[in-house]
Amino acid sequence: MADRPQPHQIQVHPQRRYDDVGAKGRTGPSTSTILAIITLVPLGGSLLGLAGLTLAVTLVGLAVATPVFVIFSPVLVPAILTIGLAVLAFLTSGAFGLTALSSLTWAFNYVRRAMGFMPDQIDQAKRRMQDMAGYVGQKTKDLGQEIQSRTTTTTAAQEQGRRT
Repeated sequence: MADRPQPHQIQVHPQRRYDDVGAKGRTGPSTSTILAIITLVPLGGSLLGLAGLTLAVTLVGLAVATPVFVIFSPVLVPAILTIGLAVLAFLTSGAFGLTALSSLTWAFNYVRRAMGFMPDQIDQAKRRMQDMAGYVGQKTKDLGQEIQSRTTTTTAAQEQGRRT
């Protein structure tokens, strides 16, 4: 008995039919569906009419404007080409600028990642610069004092030479 396969369970869901709906008392579309149809059909018709009117006006305008375009084409074509090339040049310039900026940003980030941030080395460089600035300041002060003492000595010697 254990070798025998067990039967599969099948679930059956009843489907609703229009007959069943009528049995419950509803025999047609709901009030909200009717109101939606009453509202949307005239609106859709109006929009379809406006679309047709727009198409007709566009075709008439094109029929009227075509001879004008043909007459003025010796002026319009170079003008359109010039404006088009100017716009293309402006967009190309902007694209080159953005490319250059993104390339420089990428290179800067690449170098910064390759070298690391190195805060210790930066602090060490700052200290060396401060030490060098202090050394140069002290050396300048000593040199100024030496020049002043030589000047004083030379002036005193000159005054003694004049007295004698």
